[in-house]
Amino acid sequence: MPHGQDVEDDTADHSSKYECLECGAIVESETHPGECPECGGDFQNRAKSLE
Repeated sequence: MPHGQDVEDDTADHSSKYECLECGAIVESETHPGECPECGGDFQNRAKSLE
């Protein structure tokens, strides 16, 4: 990107995708969604490693 150009600020969208560790359901939320409504399992932020 050439110097002097503005970069679009996408900080208004802070949502992350979370995946249920039990059934694989995926939801998008700004905060940790808690329990999965499908099976009651725990959600993991998909942007974070499971290691």
